[in-house]
Amino acid sequence: MYKTKDGEEIFIIDGHVHLWDASPANQRNKHGEEFINCFYGYHTALSPKEELWPRAKFEKYGAETMYEDLFVKGYDDMAIFQPTYLKDFYKNGFNTLEQNASLGVRYPDRFIINGAFDPRDGEAGMDQLEEDVAKYKLKGVKLYTAEWKGDSKGYKLSDDHAKRFLEHAEKLGIKNIHVHKGPTILPLNRDAFDVADIDDAATSFPNLNFIVEHCGLPRLDDFCWIAVQEPNVYGGLAVALPFIHSRPGYFAHIMSELLFWLGEDRLLFGSDYGIWTPKWLVDQFMAFELPEDVRRETGVDLSLQAKKKILGLNAAKLYNIDIESMKLAHSISQSVAAE
Repeated sequence: MYKTKDGEEIFIIDGHVHLWDASPANQRNKHGEEFINCFYGYHTALSPKEELWPRAKFEKYGAETMYEDLFVKGYDDMAIFQPTYLKDFYKNGFNTLEQNASLGVRYPDRFIINGAFDPRDGEAGMDQLEEDVAKYKLKGVKLYTAEWKGDSKGYKLSDDHAKRFLEHAEKLGIKNIHVHKGPTILPLNRDAFDVADIDDAATSFPNLNFIVEHCGLPRLDDFCWIAVQEPNVYGGLAVALPFIHSRPGYFAHIMSELLFWLGEDRLLFGSDYGIWTPKWLVDQFMAFELPEDVRRETGVDLSLQAKKKILGLNAAKLYNIDIESMKLAHSISQSVAAE
């Protein structure tokens, strides 16, 4: 938990984390190596020097390291697993529901386990989603529209088969649809991450929440113009946040646009662990202020109240998390561990 200089506690829900295995032993082909190379490039380009990891650790850091980085060294109080299968690139998958659950079920007061679906899997995929909901009590899923599957190099949420899955997910009680709409990753296709299909999906399914991960970057304008007219569209700040260190002016532009168009109630913090760790992101985010000229032009400010919403309150609302109850549970867990 983060404490301000005045001693105020801020409950932090990290909306975007993974427990991946990109080790050479798990790489199915050259694309597995290309994919993790691209991730590592983001890590080395946007992280502070003191936060850089060696390549071997980055490829497979493991459950214990993850828990330590998020909840012991880091300020996270809870974190949301977002799976990314990529079984065409990795023998056992890159970051599957089962991998994440191996840690998540051990710490149910720390992790929210999200599932995934791919509409190209047809009826078998629907059956699998039902099984996953029954087993893990899923409240959300992560969709990766640019994932390769055989001869297919992606799909759109506006496709008929995707709409069938969204309808099925809603019937199963899944409310939160996290969709990767950010920078491309080699060898995936940039156009398959385009944000345009969010518009149709959000209109067609007004009872679902569409959390656009990476807030559409590099298509920030397109995302904002869609989100401003779709009240059930949210922006996930993973990938945007590291620019606070390497490009603070660019980060100020991103945040001012998001606050202007979406407001402070529809933005969610995400570290994108293990590309980045949450401690330095939270430290720099809490210290960050929008430049005066940006505030004057846009009429928005990144106030303490806005930061509290972004860091945890907004995600708590989406996932029906009782923060005071969670604080108590964590306090009891820590007391037991200390005995």
